[in-house]
Amino acid sequence: MKKIGILGFQGAIIEHEQHIRKIGQEPVIIKYPEQLNEIDAIILPGGESTTMGKILNRTGLMEPLREKIKEGLPTWGTCAGMILLAKELVNDSVTHLATMDICVRRNAYGSQIDSFSTNTIIPKVGKEEIPLVFIRAPYITKVGKGVEILCEIDGHMVAAQEKNMLVTSFHPELTDRSEFHKYLVSMIQA
Repeated sequence: MKKIGILGFQGAIIEHEQHIRKIGQEPVIIKYPEQLNEIDAIILPGGESTTMGKILNRTGLMEPLREKIKEGLPTWGTCAGMILLAKELVNDSVTHLATMDICVRRNAYGSQIDSFSTNTIIPKVGKEEIPLVFIRAPYITKVGKGVEILCEIDGHMVAAQEKNMLVTSFHPELTDRSEFHKYLVSMIQA
């Protein structure tokens, strides 16, 4: 059984926790730097990236988490988590963990009322069509050489992977499907 950390400040923490239990792994809510030594992977959930960045700094988690990611800790950022991982943000000079070679546009799809869902197959993650839920979602505007684009919707990059880092604009945790959670576990073994 693997221990999957969930950054525990904001977002769909409980929903990620339920998926992790559903696939037979142990969730660990991360709020302190020393907890990073207990986990095999980490999820950076949605929420408000600026607030999450401030809390990461205030709790002393920013630098140790950045180091763990650079050392290879499998990391999955959903929505705001994608923004935290991006090395570059459109129209914003302030980055956070800045470990993944992507440029991200925040709230790219507009406000809360512009939220939507669609279905697609993401071959690297599973063979079946899965629902993708977008809530005030960002998308990737450009990627570096080592980044693999896993999914595009309407010409926008909405899922990608670079080494041990996985990002999604959408929220798999808000569906009943656990393909992405299983994929994160497979990244631990890889």
